[in-house]
Amino acid sequence: MGKLDFGLYFITDRALSRSGVISDAKAAIRAGVRIVQYREKSLARERMIAEAREIAGLCKKANVTFIVNDYIDVAVASAADGLHIGPCDMPLAEARKTLGDGKIIGVTAGSVADALRFERAGADYIGLSPIFATATKKDAGQPVGLDAIREASKRLRIPFVAIGGINRENLTSVLDAGAKSVCMISAILKSGGIEKEVREIRGIINEHAARKGKK
Repeated sequence: MGKLDFGLYFITDRALSRSGVISDAKAAIRAGVRIVQYREKSLARERMIAEAREIAGLCKKANVTFIVNDYIDVAVASAADGLHIGPCDMPLAEARKTLGDGKIIGVTAGSVADALRFERAGADYIGLSPIFATATKKDAGQPVGLDAIREASKRLRIPFVAIGGINRENLTSVLDAGAKSVCMISAILKSGGIEKEVREIRGIINEHAARKGKK
């Protein structure tokens, strides 16, 4: 499913947002991201669904893939393109049964062994996490490092997104290790200018891919 090689994978985070998650999503979409994940932990369901529906509408107009984190009821209610779940959330088979084969399901994996297991179980893509130490997700676990990216790029048949502690300083090393898709939550949301930061990071990723393609 090469179509899921998104480049920069954008995830909302209310705790880090300066202008609100809707405004953040708009800025990221204007800057050209091809996927937006709505990740929310603290809101009441009714408010969560309302926000998800609004972002879903923005994504649909821009032909951007929209993913909801964790909550399958919110994904269904917002007509999201898919769901992202953690290894301790609902079983992948249950999510697939509810959503059907037409929806995207991504799963977070803390090792390549777990990633391969989720691939066999029918995941469409993997969130390989955390690559480096991160404070964005308190339960992220121990960093897997660049070697996990190298191994995943050789062994996985489905796309994976490298996430966790990635910033401008280490982005090139992550891409050199074999990642085609990356997520940089803190580095983007704390930048002070989401649209500008997203454009520049996408430029770095695209230039790297172009250079690699010429080799």
